[in-house]
Amino acid sequence: MKKGFIVLLVITMLFTVFAAFSGKESIVICASAEQFRNDALQAQLSERFPDKNIIVMYMSTGKAAAKVFAEGRDTEIDILVGLETGYMNKITHHLADISGLSTVAYTEGLTPSDNANHWVTWERQAGAIIVNRTVLDKYGLEAPKTYEDLLKPEYKGLIAMPDPKSSGTGYFFYKSWVNTMGTEGALAYVDRLYENLKQFTESGSGPIKLLKQGEVAIGLALTFQAVSEINDGQPLEIIFPETGSPYSLTGTAMIGGREVRDDVVEVYEFIINEFLIYDKENFSPEKIYEGQINKIENYPQNIVYADMTGIQEIAEKERLLALWKY
Repeated sequence: MKKGFIVLLVITMLFTVFAAFSGKESIVICASAEQFRNDALQAQLSERFPDKNIIVMYMSTGKAAAKVFAEGRDTEIDILVGLETGYMNKITHHLADISGLSTVAYTEGLTPSDNANHWVTWERQAGAIIVNRTVLDKYGLEAPKTYEDLLKPEYKGLIAMPDPKSSGTGYFFYKSWVNTMGTEGALAYVDRLYENLKQFTESGSGPIKLLKQGEVAIGLALTFQAVSEINDGQPLEIIFPETGSPYSLTGTAMIGGREVRDDVVEVYEFIINEFLIYDKENFSPEKIYEGQINKIENYPQNIVYADMTGIQEIAEKERLLALWKY
C-alpha cells in the first residue's frame, strides 16, 4: 500500500512539473498502450494541435485507475486512453458524460450507450495459442490444437503464459476457462497446466519474448503481437483455441469536469473519432466497429471470439484473482 502511494505521488509530481514548465494549461493524456502507439498518438496530436500543450504519458491500466480512484476529479489527468473496461466501471463516477461525441459505428454491444455514455471502446485485445515451429521441430513435437493438448507431458517446461494478477492478457485466458469450465474446473485445469509451464510472465508480451528467444515452444499471448513478429520473419504460428479467441476490452474517457473545457473536448473528439481508426487500421486490428479496415499483413480473418461474459466486471476479476494461488 505504501509503495503504491509513493508511486502515485511521484506520478503526480511529474504532471505538476510538466504543467509548470509549459507556461500554459496542459492537456494530460494517460495512455496504457505500447510505447510505439503512444508515440504515434503524441505525434499526431502535436501536428493537429500545435497551439496546445498536450502531454501523452504511459501508465499501466491498473496504476492509472488507482490514481483516478484516489484523486477523483482533482487528478491532473484529463483523458484516459486504453484503460481496461473493468477499471472503467470502478471509476465511472469520476468520468465525464461523453454522449454524442463519438461518430464511430461500433459493433453491437460496444457503443458508448452500453457504457453508460462515460467512455468509448478503444480496442479489443485478443489472444491465441502461439507456437514457435522451430522449437517444436527441435523436440520432434506436433503443435497443440486445444487447451487440453497443453497438458500433454511432452510439453513440460515448454509453455509460458502471462500471470493474471499482473497482466490483463493472462486474466482473459483465465476468465475464458472459468466461462467454459466453471470456477472449480478452471482452477483444476490451471493446476495441471502449471506442471507444464516454464513460467508465468509478468506482462502480456512476456510469452512472445520467450518464443522469439526460443526458450519456449508454446505461449498464450496476444494475437496482434504474434502477427507483428511473424511479419518480421519469426517462425511463429497462431492457433485459435477450440472455444474461440479470448479477449478483454479497453476504453477511452474524459475525467469529469473536463467537458466544460473546449480544448480538452476538441482533443478527445480527435482521439475517439480519428486516431482510434488509425490505431485500429495500423496497430490493433481486432474488430470493434462496422467497416473496420485492417492494413496489417497476414492478420487472421473472420476470428471467432470466446464467450467473455463478465470480462468487464471488476468484482468478478477481484474474486477470481483472490482464488489464483500461483
